[in-house]
Amino acid sequence: MDYKAIAQQMAQEVLGYNQDTSGWKVVKTSKKITVSSKPSRKFHGNLYRVEGIIPESAAKLSDFLYQTEGRVTWDKSLQVYDMVHRIDSDTFICHTITQSFAMGSISPRDFIDLVYIKRYEGNMNIISSKSVDFPEYPPSSNYIRGYNHPCGFVCSPMKENPAYSRIVMFVQTEMRGKLSPSIIEKTMPSNLVNIILNAKDGIKAHKTPSRRGFHRNRHS
Repeated sequence: MDYKAIAQQMAQEVLGYNQDTSGWKVVKTSKKITVSSKPSRKFHGNLYRVEGIIPESAAKLSDFLYQTEGRVTWDKSLQVYDMVHRIDSDTFICHTITQSFAMGSISPRDFIDLVYIKRYEGNMNIISSKSVDFPEYPPSSNYIRGYNHPCGFVCSPMKENPAYSRIVMFVQTEMRGKLSPSIIEKTMPSNLVNIILNAKDGIKAHKTPSRRGFHRNRHS
């Protein structure tokens, strides 16, 4: 399988979602985060767009979001996030297991996703992902194997203050199993808001130890 070709294509698709301004319907606004949706062209479900501001540069924010180490410490939607195959410095395959949500009515899913970071002019970075076949990790009887159609984070500097970033997250997840679409539609917006809030808290906590270390070293 040509994973690099798939990576380039999914990054292009996420860029296209970011440039698409028509047909979005706002479904939730909370804590300065806006969730919009429109029918997905990939499956019988929704494509979600989640927008917020994070007080960090786009370069540092995208590097933080791309890291596998420590992802489950800040991303409360996940219980496992493991790199299972490194393709190159910009591309890898990961195995993800989600937490249950909607008061336990949606059980954990697992995913095998290709993840790719691409840097654009103007300090805009896109971290895109999409489910792929990876023979070393076949579906398990322990979890329902979900499927992510092209998803991702778009990180770009705020023009008026480049120390802050505009983050736009796109999600179109096919949960599979015997779930009512109405349950997903009711619970997904709040979960997506929480991912952005978790990322905001996570990068803040990630910055603090390094600053302490810097001051210690400076005086030693």
